[in-house]
Amino acid sequence: MSFPDQRLRRLRRTPALRRLVAETRLDVDDLVAPLFVKEGIDQPEPVVSMPGVVQHTQESLRAEVRALAALGVPGVILFGIPARKDPEGSSADAPDGVVQQAIRALRDDVGDSVVIMADACLDEYTDHGHCGLLRADGSVDNDATLDRYASIAVAQADAGVDIVAPSGMMDGQVAAIRGALDDANYPETAILAYSAKYASALYGPFRDAAECAPQFGDRRGYQMQPANAREALDEAALDLAEGADMIMVKPALSYLDIIASLRSSFDVPLAAYHVSGEYAMVKAAAERGWIDGDAVALEHLLSIRRAGADFVLTYFAREVAEALTRD
Repeated sequence: MSFPDQRLRRLRRTPALRRLVAETRLDVDDLVAPLFVKEGIDQPEPVVSMPGVVQHTQESLRAEVRALAALGVPGVILFGIPARKDPEGSSADAPDGVVQQAIRALRDDVGDSVVIMADACLDEYTDHGHCGLLRADGSVDNDATLDRYASIAVAQADAGVDIVAPSGMMDGQVAAIRGALDDANYPETAILAYSAKYASALYGPFRDAAECAPQFGDRRGYQMQPANAREALDEAALDLAEGADMIMVKPALSYLDIIASLRSSFDVPLAAYHVSGEYAMVKAAAERGWIDGDAVALEHLLSIRRAGADFVLTYFAREVAEALTRD
């Protein structure tokens, strides 16, 4: 006798059956590669806390993006490490700044075949490591910072960026950037808002890679607290009202509920950032033989897609693209 509930097991019997009935799929088209480019180095420099990730030279960055394009990865996001830092992060919007140079070179190399995104923040460029300009008491001056973000966005658009990605969580940042881009005759430059960026303990390896750890205090005063879920809906709604084209949740795995909530609430492209700590934990456990790192990476990214993300920023982008291409 066959029981009705055996239907579920029957459809799991072979790999082909499992593929046929899969509810969620992970594809190369779902991946964006975060990349670091540093001034003043002659060779790529490995990031010790992120095995497989490097701080690129301009030339090695170009080679990496060409390789990603050949694999079909549709997008990259750039983070710059300047040779000189100051309280205002003045090199962030310099015409010859490290990211602006990279954008121009990549646009020449790959044309429109890869979406070029750039982080629009100050923490990589300031000597204090905070995401904005500081008042005399050391607190972040939200409104003064908006002018800096607007200038950075225009500099990136001048260089040819497709998408500006403000990550500083300053109030009004999207409106300031949208207004500046429109005034500078860049109405087609899109904005990916870090709408729900949490004050997470999972950013440590990124801060090694971008050399942007705060020199005092922390960022809890402007990033979201992990206890809050409803607040993410408010942040996303504000960003969209100000002109964001896409919204993002960061980190991803600890905030799958936030991804699902935003997906059900907003019918716009939704990104999730599989962050450095999430990547590093998989790499560390795999190196010790405790897990199958490749399988876990795929499971992580699939779960993020299942929660509702349209695409995922992940340091696994190249490895996963290579695996998906082989399959």
